[in-house]
Formats: sequence, C-alpha cells, structure tokens
Amino acid sequence: MAKIVSSFFISLDGVVESPDQWHFPYWNDEMGAVVEAGMRSAAAMLMGRRLYEEWSSYWTSTDSDPEVAKALNDTRKYVVSSTLQQADWQNTTVIRGDVAAELHALKEQIDGDIQMSGSATTVRWLLANGLLDELKLLVHPIAVGRGRRLFEDTPTHPLKLVESETFQTGVLNLTYVPDAG
Repeated sequence: MAKIVSSFFISLDGVVESPDQWHFPYWNDEMGAVVEAGMRSAAAMLMGRRLYEEWSSYWTSTDSDPEVAKALNDTRKYVVSSTLQQADWQNTTVIRGDVAAELHALKEQIDGDIQMSGSATTVRWLLANGLLDELKLLVHPIAVGRGRRLFEDTPTHPLKLVESETFQTGVLNLTYVPDAG
C-alpha cells in the first residue's frame, strides 16, 4: 500500500511560495541527498493544478537538468483538479469527482510512495481528509515575511515528529505524521 508523502521547502515563518527566491543559499549536499532520496522513492507523483502547469511547462522543455527531467517525465503523475480538463504531460492522469475515493484506490494499487512537492492547497485538503501519511519539511533559517504559507486559515491538525536532522546550513529536515491520539 502506498503512502502519500508531501515535501516542502519552508521558511521559519511558514512561507512555501517562491522558494527559488530564498532557498538556494541553503542548498548543500545534505539537502541534495534528501531531495534525491525522495525522488528515488517516488512510485508516482501527486500535484495540484498550479504546480502541474508550472512543472509540465518547464520539465518537458528544459535542457538544464536532463536526469531530473527524464525522471519526472517518466514517473506516473496524478493531478487533483476540478478545472484542468486535459493533461498533456506524459504519464499524467487528472483526478476529479470523488477525489478522496480515487486517492484511496490509488493508495491500494501503488507500491511505494506517492510523492508531492509543493501544492500547499492540496496538502491542506489531504490533511483535512485524513489522506496525508507524511509531511516532510526542510525548514530554512530565514523569515521571508510575505508569500503563501503552508497553513493558512486551516483547522487544527495534530502532527507527530518522527524524524529530525539539522544540516550544516541550519536547515532542519523534519518528518511529521498525523497524530490521531
């Protein structure tokens, strides 16, 4: 049975928007190894419409990182969206209608992790519906001050820290699971 695992670059003040503008000074081999391990464990990817549109546009046309592009292009992708009518990126399926039932079925069918990178709105929905199995945060030692935050106007979601590591750059690598008790 698959797990849905979400990963974010996140600032101390909870911002997840536009990490390309603040996260690169903290990139090092430790972070690279964590990101690569997440990609290797992905049996499939799950994303929201906005991330799908950004990534499909970029990863189908870039020459900057051919190994990552090939891995992402070859991986099965599922997009949760009520507005996206068609997905042209290879190996992509749009999930609409009874999304919770579809995701439960996917978790039963897939061996390995269903990875997410970004898609804060989708992650909030997954948490609210009991479908997120792990939340991995790379917490950067910076207060960005503005931008979309991971948790905005959400109900309370108790989480349990199951793994933690501090990188040389001061970035915290944290793994949480929902805490039912």
